[in-house]
Amino acid sequence: MASVISKEDWGIHEDQAVFLYRMENSTGAYVELTNFGAAIVAVTVPDQHGHFDNVVLGFPQMKGYVDDQCYVGATIGRYANRIAFAGFDLDGHHYDLEPNDCPHTNHGGIAGFHKRVFDVTVHDDALSFHLTSTDGDGGFPGNLRLTVVYQWSEANELHIHYEATSDKKTVLNVTNHAYFNLSGNKEDVQDHPLQVHASHVLETTEDYIPTGVWIPCSDPSFSRIKGLNHCYVLDETAQNKLKRAAKLCHEGSGRTLEVYTTYPGLVVYSGDFLSSDIPGHAGLPYRPFDGICLECQYFPDSPNHPDFPSTVLDIEAVYNEQILYKFTVSPE
Repeated sequence: MASVISKEDWGIHEDQAVFLYRMENSTGAYVELTNFGAAIVAVTVPDQHGHFDNVVLGFPQMKGYVDDQCYVGATIGRYANRIAFAGFDLDGHHYDLEPNDCPHTNHGGIAGFHKRVFDVTVHDDALSFHLTSTDGDGGFPGNLRLTVVYQWSEANELHIHYEATSDKKTVLNVTNHAYFNLSGNKEDVQDHPLQVHASHVLETTEDYIPTGVWIPCSDPSFSRIKGLNHCYVLDETAQNKLKRAAKLCHEGSGRTLEVYTTYPGLVVYSGDFLSSDIPGHAGLPYRPFDGICLECQYFPDSPNHPDFPSTVLDIEAVYNEQILYKFTVSPE
């Protein structure tokens, strides 16, 4: 049975209409999405007692996303994470980007997708968000056409599919920046057990720029979520195939989140610098460790590391990547 999709007006941003969409399955679990930043607004699923809670950070009004500086729930592009010293070379040409994380570029710069209003197509069982990023946008080459497709299943699985083309050779790295909190925002995430399915992690500088060294790590598991902003090299390497990336748990609610992806890397960010001026869904402004990000993506600064998995998108090639968030609950 397909999810029931509803829509409500959410406001106007720079003369463009913004909407809030809900995808609800037959169990009553639902996802809310907005075309502002093609963002995840809410994921509401049951706990082991059958009580429904929202398990991602978000804002009840559009203004929260307009003012947000922490990429809450947003689609990130053109390049997730950092590009060192705001530039890269491609086919003998140097491209200067916007240094919004001086001296580096982070999450696409000032022209990032998180502040853009997407067009939307409503399907029977999915929502497609469409954006055209023009040649030179943020310093990146090519007229890029991106589609982000969200599907919500009867089994409480949120599937995200990214597809893009460009009329010039370019680089691309798109992800979602949801902050998860499986307690339903009743407590912070520092005591959420986390397991990452990786055997290596990228060494970085103090600015979180990869040095190029892969550091071995044997089955990284964390019982204390704090001080994490690392890119893990996922164990399985099959292209265009969903593979395990991470598992996040919360004992009090019995909830588990399993993350699967086609991407080669997972950035784990424990929300150490999370903040907001506007209250979130729980009625309070967000503070550090209120949520954890599990960002499936290519590696940071790949355009400047030829030995990293390539983020180059050729003319007429199709960018095709997926993320799957699977929410389950253990019995009492």
